[in-house]
Amino acid sequence: QVQLVESGGGLVQAGESLRLSCAASGSPFRINAMGWYRQAPGKQRELVAVITSGGRTNYADSVKDRFTISRDNAKNTVYLQMNSLKPEDTAVYYCNADALNLLSLRLFTYWGQGTQVTVSS
Repeated sequence: QVQLVESGGGLVQAGESLRLSCAASGSPFRINAMGWYRQAPGKQRELVAVITSGGRTNYADSVKDRFTISRDNAKNTVYLQMNSLKPEDTAVYYCNADALNLLSLRLFTYWGQGTQVTVSS
């Protein structure tokens, strides 16, 4: 099993910044794509940003030019740098990873427990 542990959420004011971290650990694995999703109350979970094993990135239009996703393969960690935060960014943010289990050679999608980001106006 692979576990994803998130950190970095909190309460900030509009215009401030946060950096979320997500570290993967557990059974032998190789991570392919990693991403961040978010879910606001009463809303569907939506993709925020994704980064492939080759370093290609994709962002939701609502966060483009404000958020930056990156990864440290040596630490099995993905980051989300969030700048110029807006109240509409308030949500629970979930880390996601598509990981190849090196024992079974099967690909699984794993999710973190979520971390709350609240942006006040």
